[in-house]
Amino acid sequence: MRPRTAPSQQGPRPNPTPIDLATEAENLGYHSVWTAEAWGSDAFTPLTWIAAHTSRIRLGTAIAQMAARTPTATAMHALTLDHLSGGRMTLGLGLSGPQVVEGWYGRPFPASPLTATREYVDIVRQVLRREGPVALDGRFHTHPYRGEDGTGIGKPLKPITHPLRADLPILLGAEGPKNIAQTTRIADGWLPLYWSPTRTDVYQASLTDLPEGFMIAPMARAKVCDDVAEGLLPVKAMLGFYIGGMGHAARNFHADLMARMGYEEEARRIQELFLAGRKEEAVLAVPDAFADEISLIGPRERIAERLDLWRKDPVTDLLLTAPDPHTLRVLAELNS
Repeated sequence: MRPRTAPSQQGPRPNPTPIDLATEAENLGYHSVWTAEAWGSDAFTPLTWIAAHTSRIRLGTAIAQMAARTPTATAMHALTLDHLSGGRMTLGLGLSGPQVVEGWYGRPFPASPLTATREYVDIVRQVLRREGPVALDGRFHTHPYRGEDGTGIGKPLKPITHPLRADLPILLGAEGPKNIAQTTRIADGWLPLYWSPTRTDVYQASLTDLPEGFMIAPMARAKVCDDVAEGLLPVKAMLGFYIGGMGHAARNFHADLMARMGYEEEARRIQELFLAGRKEEAVLAVPDAFADEISLIGPRERIAERLDLWRKDPVTDLLLTAPDPHTLRVLAELNS
């Protein structure tokens, strides 16, 4: 299992900075560093900044939101950064949910998320292969555009810049069973949001007949500390926000996933509290057991013992959200 690090790019600049964490991770031999986006900082700008301050560590987006850019714009970002970094780029994509797509990006959430995702990846791959002009008569993405409100004079184009790699890896963030199953067919890897090494059966039906070399890279917060309960508080805060606030009461993919993982009653309670404005209570309602099983929190010995669970199939890589250099060093030592 290759350790990777995903420093957060949201909110005020932390101390240490993402550059500090990225360079430390490179010096420790980590495989890659990842950035994310929600409705603040974008994923590509900080990743480019990190690329400029490093030379070996690979770079990934986990995730870049599809609604934020057209597929060709995303492909341009990826191929440009791949060139600038000397072939270190991995493109992680996600569809997000209705609240973000419609509330932040001002676009309709696709009626068929699977189709929209499939078309998006198709176009990105066409750009990267550069075998001919991009062409797709899709339900959500059409190249060239042929809508009634267009001019009708658009022509198929292929990128002026030759991509460095036609096979630049594309990973997808997916939560629903059908979306995960499709990911195994159209992508090079999967970025699970919540992964419990003791509940792999939750995803088993979606992960049959995995292609050779397919990456499964779940994200886990890691923190070396003496007080496990205190160390879990940031995890619970994240879960309270995602499960309670990242979506609507009628449609929240994160809450649905928590329910499928055996915490349905707790997930609905967190939603109720958060949507009622009782955010602190929502965070406290997150079960310690759930926060703990999807994280690596506690003293070194405890993390070492729990890390063995994450090494089991089908996980190939682990994205660590590690807030400090000490935790990065300990995890590197444990994985060496």
